[in-house]
Order: sequence, then structure tokens, then C-alpha cells
Amino acid sequence: MNQTAFEIISVVISVAAFAFAAWLYQWVKKQPSSNKKIAEVGEFIRKGAATFLNKEYRILARFAGVAAFIILILLPSPVWQGNIIKNITMAISYIAGTVFSAIAGKIGIEVATIANMKSAEAAKKGIKPAFMTGFRGGAVMGMAVVGSSLLGVSAVLLITNNTTALLGFSFGASSLALFAKAGGGIFTKTADISADLVGKVELGIPEDDPRNPAVIADNVGDNVGDVAGMGADLFDSHVASMSAAIVMAVALDRTGNSTLNASMVFCFAALGLLASIIGVAMARIGKNGDPTKALNNSTYITTFVYIILTTIATFVFNFEWRISGACIVGLLVGVVIGIATDYFTNDTKKPVQYVARASKSGPAFTILSGISYGMLSVFPAMVGIAIASLLAYKICDPIGPGYAMFGISMSAVGMLSIVGMIISNDAYGPIVDNARGLAEMGELGDDVLAITDELDSAGNTVKAITKGFAIAAAGLTVIALLGAFMSEVNTAAAELGKPLLEGFDVINPLVFFGMIVGAAIPLIFSAMLMLGVDRNAQRMVDEIHRQFREIVGLKEGKPGVKPEYDKCIEIATTGAIKELIPAGLMAILATVFVGIVGGVQAIGGFLVGNIVSGLVFALFMSNAGGLWDNAKKYVEAGNEGGKGSDAHKSAVVGDTVGDPFKDTAGPSINTQITVVSLVASLLSTLFLTISIF
Repeated sequence: MNQTAFEIISVVISVAAFAFAAWLYQWVKKQPSSNKKIAEVGEFIRKGAATFLNKEYRILARFAGVAAFIILILLPSPVWQGNIIKNITMAISYIAGTVFSAIAGKIGIEVATIANMKSAEAAKKGIKPAFMTGFRGGAVMGMAVVGSSLLGVSAVLLITNNTTALLGFSFGASSLALFAKAGGGIFTKTADISADLVGKVELGIPEDDPRNPAVIADNVGDNVGDVAGMGADLFDSHVASMSAAIVMAVALDRTGNSTLNASMVFCFAALGLLASIIGVAMARIGKNGDPTKALNNSTYITTFVYIILTTIATFVFNFEWRISGACIVGLLVGVVIGIATDYFTNDTKKPVQYVARASKSGPAFTILSGISYGMLSVFPAMVGIAIASLLAYKICDPIGPGYAMFGISMSAVGMLSIVGMIISNDAYGPIVDNARGLAEMGELGDDVLAITDELDSAGNTVKAITKGFAIAAAGLTVIALLGAFMSEVNTAAAELGKPLLEGFDVINPLVFFGMIVGAAIPLIFSAMLMLGVDRNAQRMVDEIHRQFREIVGLKEGKPGVKPEYDKCIEIATTGAIKELIPAGLMAILATVFVGIVGGVQAIGGFLVGNIVSGLVFALFMSNAGGLWDNAKKYVEAGNEGGKGSDAHKSAVVGDTVGDPFKDTAGPSINTQITVVSLVASLLSTLFLTISIF
């Protein structure tokens, strides 16, 4: 079988994933729902999420239009120098990347805002139906995202047969993901922080009390941040990992006069989606089962199925066993990183319990202990990424020149192979979080709340694991993109008669200059996003105070008195849209600046510094935030004094600090790394020919 056959098979499996997603969607819709209060609040959430997404996409459409025009004029070479057809192909590929990513996010929001209501009411029958509704709702997102990414990559290559156009498609996905994750993260944490600070800390009212004006905005934020935003993030990572691997595979195939390596990329990516479909279909929980265990078991089943399928494929199609081994290394390291993240963020483990205990001494100790454990949590993941890249490099190096970096790219493909299951687990989190709020506002009783709390706690733990997984996968992907950057530079250098790029010498002042600047970008990027949350949350806190002050009977909960939910949704929406563009533009413009100043050597250093610094901060912030969140929930479950105690108030402060860590800045950094890596590859010819030094 040749490369084209595997591309067609990938399209077929993508279509099968969409068909499975449609079945899951219909299954969720058919679940019973009769509570009028839940339907009313659920409709508020659905409309709020749709309003934000529509406004965000309108802004991003303008950005994409400007970016597409610049690409049309300049890439892959200026129109006045090269072939205009190639430029048109590149611009269309870029737009296709943004559109595919946006559609996947829209599908996720549509099903999540139905599944939350269905899951809340299913909890009246027990944990099993509530879990299955939440999980299958999340699985629609998983199937849609991976089906879209595999279909998009396959279609671009089938139509254009141009790997540079594939990088354009990947850049489209990455640029939309960067802004969608940042915008969604700013929205969700604006509302979450404001609702917690005024509701829990100042007034001592429950988390999802309908008196709180920010409570609907908080629930909307769960969807736009953790469903649409995270879906765009993992769509981007999956496309980028495949694109980097295919760029190198095609270069290697060209020298060997075959299509075996590119065929292997498509085969293994398609088998990953097939394994995820099987894993989702087999997901089960007992009547009194543990939702965390059920979610983790689904991941392990998918991993096992994928290993079996790729082993068979390697034997049947005579693929290189060493490359297959590198792929499995990436997958297994991803699972190990997930387990390490679970240790630092699960409320049954010592770190979370210690932070909860420290909270009894005041918020300063909550922050100090949480930051310390967050820093410790970075080490296993960073070592895992280092081991995966080193093993993949060494395993594939004996095959021949260029195969070592290709091995790393296949390790990233392996780690992201089961991303369909990972997204399903991740989207489950905000669905059951919303279900918990709806159950409280629908007054379904303490027994139902206990079930939704258990589902929510599992969602928090699994969300932390998926964030760690996504960041680690982005780490391997951008190392692979560094190889793709070198491939693009050397292709251009060969055409222009310039020396080939063999590596980056740290002693070279241009490389060192780029490395220092690159290392600083994730900090500036994070600061800009978190300051956006800070400014927006202060505006919303003022609005909540105004409503409690001016709406008579609201604080007392008098019948018929309702807060103005839409005012808080509007503040969160307007602020997020205003804040999301500058941080992303800063990262892109910094890359262009370094490239023009120091050329390809400086860009190499820039990417290395950006990767290392970005991974450290992304892992630290995501894990520390998840730890603080579950420490708060551990106290709320009745431990260390329970709700209303000093420990609870301190834990809420910790969670408030952790919110923008784990849901705004942390998971946005890995998208930022991917974006600058793709910008570097796309502009490699420019940096090779035009630089000040």
C-alpha cells in the first residue's frame, strides 16, 4: 500500500469517528430531563456560551483574514518572486486550519450544554447513569476534534501534496487555538474567581447558589474554557505533531525514493483514532463505581488496544520496528506523566491533603505549600519528556541520517495517538461541574449533590491529568517542530546555495541571544493573560457588589428576586475579547523580531529557550492550580474543619490564585510554544535571507 492509500484510510476512519460522535450525541439527547428550573438555567448557560463563542469567532475571523492576506503575499515566497498558486494554496490551507478548529469547538459546546442538564437529572437515578451521560457527552468532543484533525491533515496532503501547505494548515489550527484557549481561559476564571471571592469568602453562601450574580457566567466559563478552549488546544497539538512528523517523513522518503515513512505516520494516527473509538465504546462504571477509576481504566484500555494495533500494522506493512518503538515510548511516557500528575493533584494523595491541612494556619501557608508541591510536580514530567526524546532519538539513530529527529516526532505522534480518549476525559470535567451546579440550583437534594460532587472531583483530577498530558505532548511536538524547522531551512538553503544547518551551538552569541529572549516569552505571555483575568475579575466583583446592594431581597433569597446574570456574562465576554489578542500577538511578533535580528541561528536558540521555559511554567501552573482546587474540595467534603471554617476560607484563596494558573496561563503556554515554532518554520526562508547580524 502506498501513502495515498493510507491517507484515504485516514479519511474513512475520520468519517467513522464523526458517525460515532453523531450516535453519542443522539444518545445524550434522548436521556430524560423534566426539571423546569434546570432547563431554565441550562438555557442561560447555553445562550451565554453561544454568545461568547460567536463574538470570539467574529474577532478571530478578522485576525485570520489579515493573517491569510499576509500569507498570500509572502509565503512560501513573496508573490513577486515565486509561484502565486503556492501562495494561494498556503493561504487556503491556513484558513482551513482555523475553520476546522472552530467547528470542533462549536460541536463540543453544543453537546456539553445539553449533557450538563441530562447528567444533573440522571444523578437522581444514581452515579452510573450520571457518569455515562457526562462521559459520552465529552466523548462527542473527543471524536469531533480528532476526526477533524485527521481529516484535515489527510485532505490537505491529498489535495496539495505539499508539506509546506500542511504547516500552513497547522498554523491556522494553532493560531485559533492560541486565542481560543486564552479567551476562554480569561472568561472562565474571571467568573470563577469573582463568584468564589464574593460568594464563599465574603458571604459564606454555597458555590452554585442562584443568588450569586456570577454563577451562570461561571458555568458558561467552564464550557468556553475547558470544552471549546481545551478542544482547540489538543486539536492544535494533534495537527502539529502529525505535520512535524510528515514534513520529516516526506524529506526522508524523498532521499530513499519511497513513501513508507509518511505512510507510517498516517497509519499510526488513524489507528490511534480507531483505538479511541473502541476505548470510548467500552467505557463502563458499576452502580457504586469509582468515576476516577472508570476514566483511568478507559485510558489504559485505549493504550493497550493502540499498542496491539500498531504492532500488527508494523508486521503487516513491513514498517520499521525502531520507529514503531519510538512511537510506543511516547505513548507509555504520556501515561506515566498522567500518573505523576495524578499523584500531585488527586485529593486521595498526600500533597493535596497536606495543603488542606496547611490551610488551617492561614492563606499564606496554602499558597506557600501549593507553590512548593507545584514546583516538585514539574520534575517527573520534564524527566519523562527528556527520556522520551532521548530514547526515541537513540532508538531511531541507527536507521540513518535524519531518522533520529523523525523518531522524536513519531514519539510525539505516539503520545498524542489516544488524544480522542484524552479529550473525552477532559470534556467530561466541565460537563459534570456544570451538572453539579444545576443540581444545586434545581434543588434536587443532598443525595444528588453527593453524587455530582463525586463526579466533579473525578473531573478535576482527570482534567489535571489531561492538562499535564497535553503539555507533555506539546513538549515532544515542539521538539519535533524544531526538526521540521531545520528541514525547512535546509531545503531553502540547498535551493539558495547556502550552508546547511546542522545544529545550534550554545556558545554562538546569536544562538544565546535567541535562547534568552525565547525563555522570557512564556513569562510575559502568562503575565499578560493573568493580568487580564485580574482586571476583568475586579470589574465583575464590583458588579456583584452593586447587585447585592441595589437589588432588594437578593442577598436574603426572597422568592421571585433574581440577579442580573447577563450583566456578569457581558463583563466576562467583553473583557476576554479585549484581552485575548495582545498576548498572542506579542509572542508572534517576538519571533519575527528575533529572526530578523539574528537569522536562523537566533531562531534556533529562541525555540530552545521557549520550549524549556514554557514547559516548566506550563506544568508548574497547571499542577499547582489543580492541587489548590482539589485541596479546597477536600476541605469542603468535611475534612480539616469543613465548609465555613478558617481552613475553607484559606483554601478558597488558594483556589482563586490557582484558577488563572491552571485554566488560563498554564494550558495556553503549550499552544504559544507551538505557534512560535510554526511561525519560525513558515518564515524560515525569510530568516535565512534577511537578518541584521
